[in-house]
Amino acid sequence: MSSLLGKLPWIARLLAGVIFTLFGLNGFLHFLPMPPSQGNAAQFLGGLAAAPYFYPLLFLTELAGGVLLLAGRFVPLALLLLAPVIVNIVGFHLSAAPAGLPLALLVLALELFLAWSYRDSFAPVIRARAIPISRERPRPPEVVEPIKEGIIA
Repeated sequence: MSSLLGKLPWIARLLAGVIFTLFGLNGFLHFLPMPPSQGNAAQFLGGLAAAPYFYPLLFLTELAGGVLLLAGRFVPLALLLLAPVIVNIVGFHLSAAPAGLPLALLVLALELFLAWSYRDSFAPVIRARAIPISRERPRPPEVVEPIKEGIIA
């Protein structure tokens, strides 16, 4: 049982990665038929389509986040990129297209679980008082060593 619990972040990361890679690619390649929207959902989506940059940016963000999750590289960055996308997906399905709500809630649950699983990576981001790196305050050793080893550019 404990071995399954240890694999849950890996499973959640792969599942979220597949979902976002699939839907990000679908935005460019259109291999999954999407049902036509009606009412408020159609108005909202039409408004987004009026900004020609929006959908390519959205699908590229989904694709990049999904690929990073699948690769297991820069997972905290992928979670940060996907967080606003997920908030909008859930908001859209709550307010305008409830038929898609189960998948939206699954993606939200995966995001929250992964954010909790990688919470140590987010600790510096949520500090109340952050101090910039300067000549007076050099980088801490845990940052300097990976830079010297060529791990961080």
